[in-house]
Amino acid sequence: MSLPTDFIEKYEQLLGAEAPAFFESFQEPAVAGFRTNPLKENQQSFEEKIENMPWSYYGKVSGKSAAHVTGLVYSQEPAAQIVGQAASPKPGMKVLDLAAAPGGKSTHLLSYLENTGLLVSNEISKKRSKILVENIERFGARNVLVTNESAERLARVFAGYFDMIVLDAPCSGEGMFRKDPAAMEYWSKDYPSECAVVQREILQSAMEMLAPNGQLIYSTCTWAPEENEDIVHWLMENYDVELLDIPKINGMVAGIDLPQTARMYPHQFKGEGQFVAKFRYRGEARPSKKKKGNTSNLNREQVQLWQDFAKANLSFQAEGILQAFGDELYLLPHDLPDISKLKIARNGLHLGTFKKKRFEPSFALGLALRSEEVKQRVEISNEDFIRYAAGQTVAVSSDLPNGWYQVAVAGNGLGFAKIVSGTLKNAFPKGLRFS
Repeated sequence: MSLPTDFIEKYEQLLGAEAPAFFESFQEPAVAGFRTNPLKENQQSFEEKIENMPWSYYGKVSGKSAAHVTGLVYSQEPAAQIVGQAASPKPGMKVLDLAAAPGGKSTHLLSYLENTGLLVSNEISKKRSKILVENIERFGARNVLVTNESAERLARVFAGYFDMIVLDAPCSGEGMFRKDPAAMEYWSKDYPSECAVVQREILQSAMEMLAPNGQLIYSTCTWAPEENEDIVHWLMENYDVELLDIPKINGMVAGIDLPQTARMYPHQFKGEGQFVAKFRYRGEARPSKKKKGNTSNLNREQVQLWQDFAKANLSFQAEGILQAFGDELYLLPHDLPDISKLKIARNGLHLGTFKKKRFEPSFALGLALRSEEVKQRVEISNEDFIRYAAGQTVAVSSDLPNGWYQVAVAGNGLGFAKIVSGTLKNAFPKGLRFS
């Protein structure tokens, strides 16, 4: 790999005697990793566990595997996984993932929240927010609102609201050179300083949304001090924050003159590049306007259709606010401020669709529910899963009554589908099908 000359000169000066080993690491292949999903009902064993990191493994997973499609595994390289682990939110917390796509940090945070509290997962890019929604739904979490907003607009709604904010900031991407060589095309000597301007702007809005004693986890996938330690110093100079220590595991090293922060270099840590810092906000609560809450907007017919379906098919208590967006029904988490002015990509858990005089459950609902939360479940083999994912019907026992079933493979939900006369009709989303 041919690195930019200015990059080489910069890190020769910054790393000194460490520089040759650092540059040599760029000739090695990028390190792949994945996490398992503790929210899923049926777990599996995998090889190459990563020490000191719950749910984490080295290796690649196939996007066509049942483990991936049911949300049991999520691909994320090991250094990036340190961000969620450094955050480690406690169940019940209100958490914001401020720059969330494609979803690695959000799904990791959800593993800790255990379907309690709230995660607002935000992505300013509309295109990238669609990928984020898909990954959140596959993970099967219920306590998530996905927004498609700027940090500034979120701060108008969520002033002083969050117990924790995670910002994996847009950056110069130096830590991704090995994984994505195209990132070098955008890099220049001045690019880190340009990125730092944007990072400070986003952080200003983030600080407005932290509750007293709230935690901020700031990270980048770059080694540039302008975007890392310089940003930490700026935060400490301008806000009443306390820098918290991040344990150094698996070859992580302390930041430059900031021993509480953490750096990951590929010649020391088996993964790509990352920087992480963690703060506690010691200031007072931001004043926020009293705003009306969110209420259900269902008409009488919609309420009845949902209740009829739930009574016949579910043992699941829908805790939240039922809201319809057109014909789509969502379960919005409680205790949110009025979000009517925000661009919403996923308004909580997608329950399903109202059609003429009936309600049809969503793929997302079938991914999220466990076996004890549904009244009828049909397990299909891996061979049948391959056919089902390609859009085909599956033959099942003729003894099974007609009706809605949660489909499961390897013990985990794969959406809902109808059984009619011994045939499992195909309800796998057309946009996700593969052969």
